[in-house]
Amino acid sequence: MSEQLAVSQLQEYKRLLARIKVLETYSITGGLLLSTLCGDDRLQELHGKLRGMKSYMYLNRHELELEQTAHAYLTRYPAGTRAQLAEVKQCVGADPDDDKLLRELEQKIQKVIKARGGEIGGYGLEDILDRISQLQNLESQKKYFLLTLETLTGYNPKYGRILYLQYVDFKEPGDIADELGISLPTLYKWRKLAIKEYAGLIDGVLPIKL
Repeated sequence: MSEQLAVSQLQEYKRLLARIKVLETYSITGGLLLSTLCGDDRLQELHGKLRGMKSYMYLNRHELELEQTAHAYLTRYPAGTRAQLAEVKQCVGADPDDDKLLRELEQKIQKVIKARGGEIGGYGLEDILDRISQLQNLESQKKYFLLTLETLTGYNPKYGRILYLQYVDFKEPGDIADELGISLPTLYKWRKLAIKEYAGLIDGVLPIKL
C-alpha cells in the first residue's frame, strides 16, 4: 500500500470513531440502544451450546413431536424460512394427528417470517440487523487499526507513539514534539518514516472503507 493511502487510512480513524458513536446511540425502543443489543452475545452463547447438545435435552415433549414429524415428512431442508415454509406446505400427514402437527409447524414458520419483517419501536427488524452489522464491522476496523499501531510500537516505540499521539489522541505536531522532547523538523522526519513503516505493515491488506 502506498504511503498516501496509509495516511488516508490513519486520517479516517477520527471519522470511524464518529460513525461508531452515532450507531451506538441509535435508540431502538424503551431506552434500548443498539450498542446494548450488539454487545449482548448471550443468544450467540446459547446457540453455541445448543448446537453441541441433543435436541431432547432442550426441547419439550411437544416440540420433540414437531421435530420428529418434520424429519418424517420433509425430504429436504432448504435454506431460508420462506423456502422451508413452502416445503412444509406441500406435506400432507398420513393421519389427522400428523397433519395437525405439520400445520402447526407451518404456522410457527409463518410467525418467524412475520417477526423478521416486523418492527421494534417503529424500526424494521431488517434495518436494525443492518445497523448491528455496520457497528460490528466498524468495531472490527477500529480493533485492526489499533492492533496495527500496537504492532508498530512493539518494534519501534517512537514511530508508534508519534502516530498514536497524532491520529488516536488527535494532538497537534507542536504538542507531540514537546511531549517527545524533539524539534518540529525531527518530528516531521520521524513521522514520515513512521508512516512508511505503517504502510509496510498493512501492505496487501484492504484499506478501511467508510
